[in-house]
Amino acid sequence: MDLPISPGLLISLIIVVIAVLIISKGLIIIRQSEVMVVERLGSFHRVLESGINIIIPFIEQPRAITMLRYRKMGEDYTAITSDETRIDRRETVMDFPGQPVVTTDNVTVRINGALYYQIIDPKRAVYEVENMSQAVEVLAKTTLRSVVGKMELDKLFESRAEVNNEIQAAMEEPASKWGVKISRVEVQDIAMPEEVETAMRLQMAAERKRRATVTEAEGEKSAAIAMAQGQRESSILNAQGDKESAILRAQGEQESIKLVLSAIGDSEENKRTVVGYLLGQSYIKVLPNMAKDGERVFVPYESSALLGSMGMFREMAGSPEDTVANHLKSRNHGDSDFRSGIVGGAASGY
Repeated sequence: MDLPISPGLLISLIIVVIAVLIISKGLIIIRQSEVMVVERLGSFHRVLESGINIIIPFIEQPRAITMLRYRKMGEDYTAITSDETRIDRRETVMDFPGQPVVTTDNVTVRINGALYYQIIDPKRAVYEVENMSQAVEVLAKTTLRSVVGKMELDKLFESRAEVNNEIQAAMEEPASKWGVKISRVEVQDIAMPEEVETAMRLQMAAERKRRATVTEAEGEKSAAIAMAQGQRESSILNAQGDKESAILRAQGEQESIKLVLSAIGDSEENKRTVVGYLLGQSYIKVLPNMAKDGERVFVPYESSALLGSMGMFREMAGSPEDTVANHLKSRNHGDSDFRSGIVGGAASGY
């Protein structure tokens, strides 16, 4: 037998069901780093932060934001658009397809870039622009064309960091109006036409060859300079050696002449005799070399006179060497005996 349901119980059940529906629709849990823009009767009301939040169903509604993302499938990019009520405040990367850009030297290159941005003001991102992610993408593409269009191809490869900084600086002001912060922009890849790439390879090979030639020439130059310096230093040392040797020989001859003169007397006639003898010796040393150059040898008149002086000197007192030796031996006997011996020897020669 069915029990009749009283009207009061039925009303209570209806109230409970409505309360459960209101709670389920009005209770919203927001995760960390996410926010939600809430409208009341079509107008902006507030932004829900992370945690437990309660809204009035049917009166307060979350406002969705349109997001554009790309999914790479092989070499192609597929655009995916979605309406999301929960706005992610974390840094987001947008890897958009490569764009053709013309440089100042009329070379068309295809540049693939990546954009890092972050929503810092959800209200502006929802109400200031229709499609925030698409607006940021278009702004990045136009700024990239503007910046790269001012550079030559070689400059573009050398200064990627400069390109990134210029694009980021140019995008900061417009993006800030949309509540978006541009963290950084990265140029990932630069694709060139095949003929341009071939020409750059040839240019690179020629540049390397030129550097090798310059390096080799500089090495040869350094070696020649070092060799010349070595020869110069060697010549200087040889000249200094010849100078010192000549000085020593001259000093030896001077000492020899002094010894001879001290042995036979230092009168003017003896001096001339000793000098003539030394010059005659020099002539005698040169004669063998003169005879090697031809069959006939012409002796100057002065040399004949000098040779005669040598003969006279030998007849008078023997060689200067013998005279010096005899002088050293006869020091114990006295100078008078030595001089008398010389005179006796000269007398016996006659």
